[in-house]
Amino acid sequence: MLRPLRALLLGALLVGAPVLAQDYRIETFGEGLEHPWSLAFLPDGRLLVTERVGRLRIVEADGSLDPQPVAGLPEIFVAAQAGLMEVALDPDYADNRWLYLSYAHGSLEANNTRLARARLVDDELHDFEVLFTAAPLKAGAAHYGGRIAFLADQSLVLTLGDGFDWREQAQNPANHLGKIVRLNRDGSVPQDNPLVGQAGAAAEIYSLGHRNVQGIVFDAESGRLYSHEHGPRGGDELNLIEPGRNYGWPLATFGIDYTGARISPYTELPGLTPPLLHWTPSVAPSSLTQYRGALFPEWQGDLFAATLVERSVRRIRLHDGMLAGEESLFEELGERIRDVRVGPDGALYLLTDNADGRLLRVLPSE
Repeated sequence: MLRPLRALLLGALLVGAPVLAQDYRIETFGEGLEHPWSLAFLPDGRLLVTERVGRLRIVEADGSLDPQPVAGLPEIFVAAQAGLMEVALDPDYADNRWLYLSYAHGSLEANNTRLARARLVDDELHDFEVLFTAAPLKAGAAHYGGRIAFLADQSLVLTLGDGFDWREQAQNPANHLGKIVRLNRDGSVPQDNPLVGQAGAAAEIYSLGHRNVQGIVFDAESGRLYSHEHGPRGGDELNLIEPGRNYGWPLATFGIDYTGARISPYTELPGLTPPLLHWTPSVAPSSLTQYRGALFPEWQGDLFAATLVERSVRRIRLHDGMLAGEESLFEELGERIRDVRVGPDGALYLLTDNADGRLLRVLPSE
């Protein structure tokens, strides 16, 4: 189903740039997905899509959904925000067929985020390996992070959450709550991680002081690693991630507690890295990508953040590595957007977070 749409650029633009209307159309490329969370593009033109309820699905190159989920997944803890999260292909997938999955592992009383890899062979998972489990296990079913990105050296970073009720632990370097961790692709710890060898510190930590990081993307051209995270009421953040930095949660925040209580009197403190920007009130950012495609030249190099509360995709303009304004796109859909990706065809792909979720494709207007 094709739906022509026109979005007016509402955000701040580059100095001297004209205000133009951007024409695009959105088509429903796939449907029948139950709370889809993440997607990845296979070399043969098919797509892999995770459903938070614990299924890995294949969408054929024509958009049809394979009725049978991919076999070989482990037991996954599914409740509230917990479930199957990211799917990401190994940088050498064409040769080794490894794919990476993040998911909630454990029980309601004791659980956390787990990273695993497996090979996709004849539409089944083989050689399944658990690579990492965030510690400590905690109760509840909130704030897992779960996004994956690969760096220039092909190590990977995995985003994590603070577990909601354990926010102070985001400042504790002895555990993984409220952290971004960096691992080799076999799950081992890179020896140049910033806290390796420090007494009382978890060697996997790459950065700390996060709340719930659900978006991360590595810009290979600039070598920059961007992430965004959910604040409480207000204080959603876009950050430039650098190894060993402390991003402040909950010592410094632009948000307040859900009760209306103040979490901290500070929005910044010495020794803490402030965000590049914050969204207050919250937009609930859920995924992050960078546009590197041919279909939308004016989007080249910009960041795109899917949102749940605003029900939009935020386009964040970059110019010479500096922020140059932002705008909300696709609000006319009126749907929570869980994932945003750039396809090999240059189109932008979206996953809607519904019990009857859809895979959408954004193309230039004809």
